[in-house]
Formats: sequence, C-alpha cells, structure tokens
Amino acid sequence: MSESRSVVRATERRNPRSADIDLLDPEALVELFNAEDALIPAAVSAARREIADAIARIERTFRAGGRLFYVGAGTSGRLGVLDASECPPTFGTAPDLVQGIIAGGRDALVRSVEGAEDDPAAGAAAIVERGAGERDVVTGIAASGTTPFVAGALQAARARGAAVILVTCAEPPTDIAELVDVLIQLDVGPEIVTGSTRLKAGTATKLVLNMLTTGALIRIGKTYGNLMVDLQATNAKLRQRGTRMVADVAGVSEDVARDALDGASGRVRTAIVMAFEGTDATAAEARLAAVDRRLRAIVGPPPPLVP
Repeated sequence: MSESRSVVRATERRNPRSADIDLLDPEALVELFNAEDALIPAAVSAARREIADAIARIERTFRAGGRLFYVGAGTSGRLGVLDASECPPTFGTAPDLVQGIIAGGRDALVRSVEGAEDDPAAGAAAIVERGAGERDVVTGIAASGTTPFVAGALQAARARGAAVILVTCAEPPTDIAELVDVLIQLDVGPEIVTGSTRLKAGTATKLVLNMLTTGALIRIGKTYGNLMVDLQATNAKLRQRGTRMVADVAGVSEDVARDALDGASGRVRTAIVMAFEGTDATAAEARLAAVDRRLRAIVGPPPPLVP
C-alpha cells in the first residue's frame, strides 16, 4: 500500500480542543465529550448519498440471494460483528446472510490480538474461506482507511467479483479507493484522546452500519410499517413484544395473540396471519407465500399510532 510516512492520518491528528484534557474535572469532561460527539451527525449526513448507494447495493444483493460481509480489525471489526450478530434476532434472517469478520478471529472480540490487523494475506484468506463472490457485498471497516487486513480482504473480494464498500473516517490511499464501488468517508475530525478511534470514529461507524443493514432489510420487506414483525421471540421480553404486536395488528386479545405466537413457534409475522384469519400455522405460511410475505396484502396497513 503506497502511503508516505510523513502523512498524518485524520484519525491520528491531535485535537486542539482537548489539549488540556488531563486538567478537566468530570463536568468539563462531559461537556467536551458532548461537544465533540455533536459533530458526528453532520459528518454522517455529509455521506448520505454514498450511504444510500450502499443500501441499494446491499438490497440488490439480498434479493439475488447474496450475502453481506463486514471486515475490520479492533473496534471496527467488533462493530461489524455486533451489527451482523443482531440481524437474526431482529429481522429473522439466516445467520449467514450478514457475517462479521474480525482480524484475529473470535479471540479478538474480547481482547487485543497484536499484529492481526497488519496481515493482508489473512484478510484475503478470510474472504476466500467464506466463498465470497459475485453475488455478495464485502464492506471493509477501517477508521484510518489503511488497515492491511481490510485492504487484503477488499482486494480478494474485488478479484472474486464481489461488490466492495469501504466505511472509513479518513481519506484512504489511492490504491484502496480505486478498489471500492462505494466509499463512505466520515470526516469526524480528530479524537479527544489522540488516535482513540473507538470514540467519534466508532460512534459514526456504528450509525452507518445501523443504516446499511436496517435500511436494506426494510427494503426487502423485513418490517411491517415500523414494526419488527420478523423478530425471533426467543426470550421473555421479545415474547411480550411479539404478543403485543400480534394483538395490535390482528385486533385480538393478548391471550389469543399469545396462543397464536406459541402456535407459530415464535414467528410474529405468521402469528399475525393466524390470529387475523383464525387459521393454523401451515395455512398462514401458505397465505404469506402467496403474497411474497407482505402483511399489507392480507391485513391492510399497520394500526394507527396511539398518542
């Protein structure tokens, strides 16, 4: 990767507003953090066209039966794994639809794996191992834009015909920028603690990853209005939420909704149709299949919001 040593990455610059941070009391520290964090939404908004382009590409990938891979190291890698791991319980997706790859593997989720981010061959191998190809999207996450593990993964992804996205908080080197189909650059400025990209860069990255998966999954019908009708009701809180949704949408009591949810093995969308039409899970699944699983075609628009 061609990068002059004299260049100081945006993520490594010193922040003049925090030069005396070690002299601040707790209240002043909170004020400084709040002031710096307030810069993040504008940086994300400035990249809104690129984010929308990325959502559209991921949507097309999902519709074609492809997958989304996140690739990162350190905080960036953990954020990718976090976003990927939350898609199945939130949207009822298959575990392999969105996958997080972190330099250093599972151990790196809970502790630093020294040197793992510096190995481009390992990044490339991770893409090859998962069989990423022309139906897939590979999204690199690199706050500095230069992480070798991510660069190797993106190069392998491009060679295998996958669409390539990069989320970064600094201008990437030319050879990396030329690889990508979509460059999402978030100019959040220098960190309060120099180089600690788990701060503003991490927050901005999390906001973008939220949009990428949530936006694409909304586009392929994983919500009904703003209701999370494909959640997996696997614990008490989610069963309660699912029961309320079934009752509200189908216009039935919570007892009827709870029975339907049990009969649907926790599948909220199926339970709604069961309760609305007074049918069993098999018939409800057949009805959903006939309308591309669109609840609006069966029960109409979502119930009105209650003030």
